[in-house]
Amino acid sequence: MPAVLVLHGPNLNLLGEREPQVYGSLTLAEIDRRLNEAGRELGLEVRSFQNNSEGALIDALHDARSWASGVIFNPGGYAHTSVALRDAVAATRLPVVEVHLSNVFAREDFRRRSMISPACRGVVSGFGWYSYWMALLYLAKTLQAS
Repeated sequence: MPAVLVLHGPNLNLLGEREPQVYGSLTLAEIDRRLNEAGRELGLEVRSFQNNSEGALIDALHDARSWASGVIFNPGGYAHTSVALRDAVAATRLPVVEVHLSNVFAREDFRRRSMISPACRGVVSGFGWYSYWMALLYLAKTLQAS
């Protein structure tokens, strides 16, 4: 069964508490539970990891090269600032989908540019937890076709 890394960046551990009007009321644990369930239905093993540290996220991407068939990555605020994470995404040589819970293009100007996006297969933004689900569905279909 193909495995997918769901990588959550900084502050996502506060989901359900932090600005629910922007990020929704689901906790990170609930999103991960839903993704695991959807993954089973799609024939994917889903492994989730969250960290607030850029280095730990880079390490997780490096590690995924040895076991994952794809990555769903919500880099949080690092999307707008981290060349190092962009380079780690590119180095995986895996299909990576960048996700955001909120519509970053309807928010502050600085959120409209992602350093990560050019290294990714695509971006899903603005659909709450469904952004992750859409990315998972894309990876499932892509991995089945290869």
